[in-house]
Amino acid sequence: MSDHEESKAESLMEKISEKLHGHDSSSSSSESDDGDKKSSPLKSKVYGVFGREKPVHKVFGGGKRNFATQPSADVFLWRDKKISAGILGGVTAIWVLFELVGYNLIPLICHGLILSLAVLFLWSNASTFINKSKPHIPEVQIPEEPVLQLATALRIEINRAIVTLRDIASGRDLKKFLGVMAGLWILSIVGGCCNFLTLFYVVFVSLHTIPVLYEKYQHPVDSFAEKAMVEIKKQYAVFDAKVLSKIPRGLLKDKKKA
Repeated sequence: MSDHEESKAESLMEKISEKLHGHDSSSSSSESDDGDKKSSPLKSKVYGVFGREKPVHKVFGGGKRNFATQPSADVFLWRDKKISAGILGGVTAIWVLFELVGYNLIPLICHGLILSLAVLFLWSNASTFINKSKPHIPEVQIPEEPVLQLATALRIEINRAIVTLRDIASGRDLKKFLGVMAGLWILSIVGGCCNFLTLFYVVFVSLHTIPVLYEKYQHPVDSFAEKAMVEIKKQYAVFDAKVLSKIPRGLLKDKKKA
């Protein structure tokens, strides 16, 4: 009897220990699940303006090269201040000459060539009299590879824009269609207030200022943009329920079935 009672006691202790171990494992798994749930909001995607998921440097072409063999993102984000300031200063000088001074393209090119040839001619003759030797005027040639890269990049972007316009015109996405129409209408209003050169200069200056400011104040801008997008989606849902949903689409459905 004593051996039988001891075996019963041992089996009872084993069952209790198994239950305790099972409870510990379940509690540890639940704690790990709770820890994952708590850490998941931290690992969730951070909202980016216009659905941006990449860093700002990648969005503006980080790693790609432009005609000056300089990454375009470095130019827009002022990674190299000398190059960015030089490009912005050159475009500003061209805008001032054409818009404020009133130069036309052909007179500007002719006057620039006259000034350059005159300076080089006087420098060559003065060096001949002083040093008894002609100065070495460097040869200037446009390299082929950057021009081909620029042409290829333009071709790719133009083809991408054509594909996007074709997709919008197909009528698959009404939201995108309305957005593009509103954007073109705003662009036509802005273009009617100023000429093409001024509009190009405003866009160029914006590309050299807005990305830098956005990169510096990214978190408050993203927070504000997220709230604005939520409100826009609410207003679009109301507009869809009151206006768009009442537009008859029987013809479109018949065409799709056919």
